[in-house]
Amino acid sequence: MNVTILGCWGGFPKVNEASSGYLIEQDGFKLLVDCGSAVLSKLQNHLKPAQLNAVIVSHYHADHIADIGVLQHALLIDSFTDKTKSETLPIYGHDEDEGFQALTYKNITKGIAYDPEKELKTGPFSISFFKTDHPAPCYAMKIKTENDTVVYTADTAYSEELSSFARGADVLLAESNFYKGMDGASAGHMTSEQAGRIAREASINTLVLTHLPHFGNLEQLVSEASEQFDGTILLAAENMEIGL
Repeated sequence: MNVTILGCWGGFPKVNEASSGYLIEQDGFKLLVDCGSAVLSKLQNHLKPAQLNAVIVSHYHADHIADIGVLQHALLIDSFTDKTKSETLPIYGHDEDEGFQALTYKNITKGIAYDPEKELKTGPFSISFFKTDHPAPCYAMKIKTENDTVVYTADTAYSEELSSFARGADVLLAESNFYKGMDGASAGHMTSEQAGRIAREASINTLVLTHLPHFGNLEQLVSEASEQFDGTILLAAENMEIGL
């Protein structure tokens, strides 16, 4: 499995970068996890939009789905210029609010509601879900292949149950929208310290801090997380690739 970070900013993209978007590949299958602002632009550094096999979204806040419409338009244009590809792109999301309706567009994309109580299979991936503590309905994801496991917290406040959900993952993509000592819970987000605590409690191999804040010294996030977790800690960055 290979994970490429397309965007890692919380709320809105840093200048010339993107908010949440992660490309996960296995055996030629290309899964896009979240599609925030400017993600489509960054995706094209790695592949054409028409090469995607599936998209899955955690929730419908703009920094996670803003480029869904842009992706749909790109695929529409591609349908006129490349007659060799005619498959409808599946976009998986929960149907707990009206954002789900926007996932279907003509015969270009088809919104498919995942059942958070059941495992979803798409290509080589098996995906299970955990409802997070966030102002909007939002789901963390455990994405597994035969040999590898990636857990993506999406947006969430800290909870012990999330640590149990993430247990044993090879890579944990954990949001770290606040610094140690700040109140992230009231906004439905975590601090660096809490991300480190989840990594420790879940006994994961590699922690990647993502959904980053637009203030402060970002390297401080790594230092604070390391007070809780003594494994590998990476600060997410555009085009970072993590091979499992």
